[in-house]
Amino acid sequence: MTSFAGKVVLITGAANGIGRELARQLAADGAKIAALDLQAEGLEKLAGELGEKHVAWTVADVTERDATLQAVRALEEKVGPTDLLIASAGIGRETSALSFDGQVVADVIRVNLIGVVHSIDAVLPGMLRRRSGHLLALSSLASYRGFPRMAAYCASKAGVNGLLDALRVELAPAGIAVTTVCPGWIRTNMTAKIAFKLPRLLEVEDAAARIVEAVRRRQPFIAFPARDVWPVRILRWLPASISDRLVQRRYRRLLQ
Repeated sequence: MTSFAGKVVLITGAANGIGRELARQLAADGAKIAALDLQAEGLEKLAGELGEKHVAWTVADVTERDATLQAVRALEEKVGPTDLLIASAGIGRETSALSFDGQVVADVIRVNLIGVVHSIDAVLPGMLRRRSGHLLALSSLASYRGFPRMAAYCASKAGVNGLLDALRVELAPAGIAVTTVCPGWIRTNMTAKIAFKLPRLLEVEDAAARIVEAVRRRQPFIAFPARDVWPVRILRWLPASISDRLVQRRYRRLLQ
């Protein structure tokens, strides 16, 4: 997909953060945006900025399958069938082992993983019939291994990676591309709420531009920035005893 002119892009989590910025950049290249989120106010502002000619939007909760399917059908009736899905709806909540709450863990996994499942469920049958399309989901470098106080988030993003890996292999012969995006920390409302210090945050405009380029190239997997990718890859490859010690050391520095 070298040009987005006339292409229909369904974006979940489009009211703010990376989803909103992706909508802005893709609309600037001629895409028709189908925006979905729980926050009506943010969607209204997005439509006001980009113009109703370029954006159709509706409110829906991606953790509810029937509501998501119904919302996507309504959007596609307005703008046409989805060419590109960007599943970017997500939440991050602290989940420390010292105050473990299974309900909070389940809530995070429902949004970050099951929400992706429902979003794919809404568009994949049509893509299979047309034998074309592109599925993209926002994962994270946190998917590479579990980190302290981030158990639910890490687990949910690791699940996204596994899901998309499996789909990518099966869907390639049908002409459907699948892209997993694993960014580092991005400056958004979600990261602003994290209690400990986050070094070297990416600006949302930079992150979105990298993702758009990955879509153009139909890349199967993208992780960035490189300065943060290699440390987490090494942590995953090392024996658990060594990896754990390095993570504990880094975690103590973040709390200082």
